[in-house]
Amino acid sequence: MKRNVLIIGAGGVAHVVAHKCAQHNAVLGEVHIASRTPAKAQNIVRSIQARHGMNHPGLVQAHGLNALDVRATAALIRATGARIVIQAGTSFLNMSVLAACIETGAAYIDTAIHEDPSKTCEAPPWYANYEWKQAQACAAAGVTAVLGAGFDPGVVNAYARLAVDELFDEVRSIDIIDTNAGSHEKYFATNFDPEINFREFTGSVWSWQQGRWQENRMFEERREWELPVVGRQTTYLTGHDEIHSLSTHLNVPDIRFWMGFSDHYINVFTVLNSLGLLSEKPVRTDGGQEVVPLKVVKAVLPDPASLASSYQGKTCIGDLIRGVKDGKPHEALIYNVCDHQAAYREVGSQAVSYTAGVPAAAAALLIASGVWDTGSMNNIEQLPPRPWLQLLETMGLPTRIRDAFGDRKLLSPCGALLKAA
Repeated sequence: MKRNVLIIGAGGVAHVVAHKCAQHNAVLGEVHIASRTPAKAQNIVRSIQARHGMNHPGLVQAHGLNALDVRATAALIRATGARIVIQAGTSFLNMSVLAACIETGAAYIDTAIHEDPSKTCEAPPWYANYEWKQAQACAAAGVTAVLGAGFDPGVVNAYARLAVDELFDEVRSIDIIDTNAGSHEKYFATNFDPEINFREFTGSVWSWQQGRWQENRMFEERREWELPVVGRQTTYLTGHDEIHSLSTHLNVPDIRFWMGFSDHYINVFTVLNSLGLLSEKPVRTDGGQEVVPLKVVKAVLPDPASLASSYQGKTCIGDLIRGVKDGKPHEALIYNVCDHQAAYREVGSQAVSYTAGVPAAAAALLIASGVWDTGSMNNIEQLPPRPWLQLLETMGLPTRIRDAFGDRKLLSPCGALLKAA
């Protein structure tokens, strides 16, 4: 059994990961949080202590770390005795943290695809440009690496795998739908790192259609959906991490990602982008100072973690899957609804961070217990989905299914698939 967890990062997602790991420290052991800004990591420690968030006496400790420094990261892994490392910081760090895990033999978990600061919306399959190049090194070192263990990517991948394996005879299309019907009462803010958020939308939109890659512009294709709890939501075809792995690992001809945006968000985004303020390329001011416009915008926007206390409403994220069952056309929406205020009451976060952070902690539990400790690199859809989804039922992210037979829980308390009434 692997014990002791090192969490890289101290933002909104890392905050949730740390709380959930502390809630399960009887299994996971010590919880260490490392950030380039040690005070932010210490704030998470205080939050856990204030909520009496540990289910067993143990250590929760903050550390300072520049995780781009592979040698320093490896040294901290060894010093803490961490056998599981959760990369919950900016996705610019993925490859450095993964390298440190390969060097030390620690298991690696992340929640998003690696990004190069000088590039945006890379050509597919994006994973092949970075993480997948280290698959042989992981196997040679016996290192378990779980890629994209958030919600999307992550839980939606598990939904897709379960549908292909157990719910359909043939899956013809997967539409991943991510909507946030909440309000944070700010004029404008992003729900996670603004730099990463904007970079998703400033380049090409890649989707997998008719068994090949299709390129579109952002906000070019719009679709409305009638969703459980949150009602009618407007979404736009968007490029996203999970398409880059699902298109490789599942034999499904159409896989698309749709994200909800308000008109206000689109208007502000369009103005910023048109002015060049979302560029990742440095510019020089008339005073001779070199700045990156996107980093300036990030600096003036609210910290996503600060939104939690006033956030109201719910998110709804899921997979709308179409195909064939028992020789007939079949459609099912597999989804989760998460409440912003419920997340805040439990761990002091908003639902967007909660839905990304809880699955990563659940993945750590499956590695610790050996269920997902494969000694190799895998995306979520390459791993058995049911143990993870069953854990999430108990950790605050239950799954429901809506199909021709009604709307119901997907899994029973013992983990069996529930039959339609």
